[in-house]
Amino acid sequence: MAVNVVIMAAGKGTRMKSAHPKVLHKLAGRSLLQHVLDAAAGLHAARTIVITGHGADAVEQAFAGRGVGFVRQMPQLGTGHAIQQVVPALDDANPTTLILNGDVPLIRPETAQALAAACAGERLALLTVELLDATGYGRIVRRAGAVTGIVEHKDASAEQREIREVYTGIMAAPTAALKRWVMALENDNAQREYYLTDIVAMAVAEGVPVVTSTAADEAEVLGVNSPLQLADLERRYQRRCAETLMDAGVRLADPARFDQRGTLECGQDVEIDVNCVFEGLVKLGDGVRIGANCVIRDARIAAGAVIHPFTHVEGAEVGAGALVGPFARLRPGAVLGTEVHIGNFVEVKNSTLAAGAKANHLAYLGDTSVGERSNYGAGSITANYDGANKHRTVIGADVHVGSNCVLIAPVTIGNGATIGGGSTIAKDAPAGQLTVARAKQVTIAGWQRPKKAPKAG
Repeated sequence: MAVNVVIMAAGKGTRMKSAHPKVLHKLAGRSLLQHVLDAAAGLHAARTIVITGHGADAVEQAFAGRGVGFVRQMPQLGTGHAIQQVVPALDDANPTTLILNGDVPLIRPETAQALAAACAGERLALLTVELLDATGYGRIVRRAGAVTGIVEHKDASAEQREIREVYTGIMAAPTAALKRWVMALENDNAQREYYLTDIVAMAVAEGVPVVTSTAADEAEVLGVNSPLQLADLERRYQRRCAETLMDAGVRLADPARFDQRGTLECGQDVEIDVNCVFEGLVKLGDGVRIGANCVIRDARIAAGAVIHPFTHVEGAEVGAGALVGPFARLRPGAVLGTEVHIGNFVEVKNSTLAAGAKANHLAYLGDTSVGERSNYGAGSITANYDGANKHRTVIGADVHVGSNCVLIAPVTIGNGATIGGGSTIAKDAPAGQLTVARAKQVTIAGWQRPKKAPKAG
């Protein structure tokens, strides 16, 4: 199906009370406009055009190089005026033109596809929905069941305002006819604007069938005009994601306290506690448990692993049966083997810990390789940065690093070595030996602790 997709994104969004263009505000980690573009992607449109206006430079820069064309609407004189600006860019070889709104982010791909199919290059297809409170929406006017027009809320009579079926602002039209209709629009109305909805009467007058397609739910067609509406749609979106996960068997402690801001793939018997945030691409294996208040971004967590509360995981891989947290931080490049333990206030960056390795308390591992079954003591760190370059530390298998040690990279700790607590290690430590590097303890007799001088006067 050859389709032009047009997305109207020129509005100022005054009620957002923001310096940023409305369509660049984020919902579930993506801009409103990105949501709409993602929904349209399933149509494999021959041409996708975004109409910009307020904040045009920022919007166009945000989506440059993504195969999207831009047309500016300056000034903004209504929806019909917006489509007038895009007429020269519409390809007649694509018989259907689908018109979406950049501030209506939750439209489903299947809904957009069904609307385009209803048009099929021959009919004017309108996406409608029935609302209990239709304030602000254009009403669908019918005679004997057939659509005869759309009346904007501000121009509707008291009787027309009782109509619950509303136009969502989304339509699909025959391309050639759309061009003709919008160029014939007039602004003889209360707002002195060019209404795209006036083309319905033109289609009826020409005998072009006007059909409707219905959105699956209200959330699909709700727009964002204020921070309150954005927050409402955020929770609706998150509830949609939560229900999809629970239908697949995931146990969410409270679906109202869950945030998915990317793609979350879950195995069987996954449990997720409250206030967890998932960003980017996250994969959770069978039996994974995520404690409360965790933030997990672009991570792979294998079967049976437990992420305890208040843990941050980003760009990391966690092996099967591993235990992480609470209050731990795995940074990009952290790779944990099976049964690894990372405890409270431990930070791991660009480091690999082999099976059974442990760092249970108050430690830092940066640019480090840790062998199997090694134990990394409380308060110990790898000093991996010399002020200009990063260097690597290699810790062999079955190593025991005591508490409060500093390993100054580059350095290698041999298999089975023990590093005495409080040591600063700047040279390689041999395998199977105890290495201690700290000053001899001394007691200075007669030493007096400094005292504050008495205050004058």
